[in-house]
Amino acid sequence: MQELRKAGRFERVDALRGLAIVWMTAYHFCFDLSHYGYWPQDFRGDPFWTLQRTSIVSLFLLCAGLGQAVAWQRGVGRARFARRWAQVAGCALLVTAGSYFMFPRSFIHFGVLHGMAVMLLVARATAGWRNAWLVLAGALALALPPLAAAVLGGPLAPLAEAFNARGLNWLGLITRKPFTEDYVPVFPWLGVMWWGLALGKWLLARPAQPLARAVPRAGAPLVLLGRYSLSWYMLHQPALIGGLLLWGALMR
Repeated sequence: MQELRKAGRFERVDALRGLAIVWMTAYHFCFDLSHYGYWPQDFRGDPFWTLQRTSIVSLFLLCAGLGQAVAWQRGVGRARFARRWAQVAGCALLVTAGSYFMFPRSFIHFGVLHGMAVMLLVARATAGWRNAWLVLAGALALALPPLAAAVLGGPLAPLAEAFNARGLNWLGLITRKPFTEDYVPVFPWLGVMWWGLALGKWLLARPAQPLARAVPRAGAPLVLLGRYSLSWYMLHQPALIGGLLLWGALMR
């Protein structure tokens, strides 16, 4: 029984989210080094960096889907969900404000937190769907952007600019990627969250309860990071950037 989850937490979900946090922090540190000229890299075009970004975002959204599966199984009420959702949405607005200060031409208008706020509402509303429908919906969400690009680049070309504009590009049905520091539209990324939700529900239904087992002691730091992932997300970049600015000032 000691291996089972304690204090209502699912340590394996927290640890997986903590792993995403560590990976994201390392990625952003490299980005900051490049931005300030210490280690120039092509973060927009080099597959080494673009694939890492895709993997990191996918891991975060997969964890969010797992978390919604846990919330659905435990019957988490609307009030508790609303409080957490408000935290995510509020932090998304702070990210927009902070990025506008640093990158006024390419500020983040719909990044990972903005996308997550919208997708969490959808995941909450669809948590009761059968897993087969969630998997199918996830596949359709992943396929929708290339299908939309083909249609908007052909028979519906006059509508392309409307979907490329900021008012609708948060959907992800675009023919041209917006110039922004972070962009996580609803499609295709909702598909990843839906698959995480389906995976979580499937794992929670297993007799062995694989999600409910504790993480080995060596993984405790990842569990802790995962529990406070939103706070870390909001604070790590100011800390990294501040440290690099201080280093640059000292070196001068």
